[in-house]
Amino acid sequence: MKLYTLGTSDIKTPKIMFGGNVFGWTLDERESFKILDELFERGFRFIDTADSYGKETGLSEKIIGKWMKDRKNRHEITLATKGGNVHTKKPDGSIERSRDNSPDYLERCINNSLKRLQTDYIDLYYTHFDDKVTPIENVLETYQKFIQAGKTRIVGGSNYSEDRLKETFELAKTGNLPKYQVFQTEYNLMEREEFESGLGKLCADNEVSTATYFSLASGFLTGKYRSKDDFKGTSRQMLTEKYFNERGKKVLQALDEIANEKNVSQAGVALSWILHRPFVTCCIASATKENHIQSFEEALSLKLSDEEMMKLTDASAY
Repeated sequence: MKLYTLGTSDIKTPKIMFGGNVFGWTLDERESFKILDELFERGFRFIDTADSYGKETGLSEKIIGKWMKDRKNRHEITLATKGGNVHTKKPDGSIERSRDNSPDYLERCINNSLKRLQTDYIDLYYTHFDDKVTPIENVLETYQKFIQAGKTRIVGGSNYSEDRLKETFELAKTGNLPKYQVFQTEYNLMEREEFESGLGKLCADNEVSTATYFSLASGFLTGKYRSKDDFKGTSRQMLTEKYFNERGKKVLQALDEIANEKNVSQAGVALSWILHRPFVTCCIASATKENHIQSFEEALSLKLSDEEMMKLTDASAY
């Protein structure tokens, strides 16, 4: 499988990274191992996770760590995880969400992630969210210590505004601090404006790779959900119901037409569109069944014509 360089680092990735948010959430340990084995066999060996993924803190990381130890394949996996996203369980059982990128908290985050993943290093460590409080210089200084200690090879940012992301690049240059080599952001046929209005070009101008998440709009772009009743009561209801409008229907129709013409899945078409868009390095996608992974291979081999690309772009116009 062809690999692509991340930023100016020596780390490479396939065009599709696997999103580990499903491990410990919609997939239990046994099911997760089955998907991980299938991914490994097909050459999709870049796994993206976070310390907050799973039904409990760190569960996704624990499953991945146990799988790597069992298969003895850590050296063949490229691993990304994230810190700074705080989930606190309240007395009533509900979860309070906050963000904390202070040096002390990030230190606890990466150490806990290393333990759960049963590894002594992470290939790519992300700031999950900008807390808008901690000085960016302090965050980058913390990451410099992580790199020097061998805890991570490179660092990345996720969910930053354009102005704050630009500030990270400037501080890295003037302060001789680690630069984010990868920027992770939401981007798909239904969520385009923020990336296209400046974030994508900013990354390209600074030799920073981009990795898109929610690449299938939480399952909406698979074509599986055709009405609000289709996902009612599912784990994805809150994430997908906002797309059931006239624009969403136009996008699904365009996906249907191209998928039928090409004899591939709607998901394969939606992922291929992303991979052919300006400023996109790679996309992150998840699967809960082995046959879902087929759409990844479709996306990598699919040749969309200029007319087909425009059809999808016009249908999803914002």
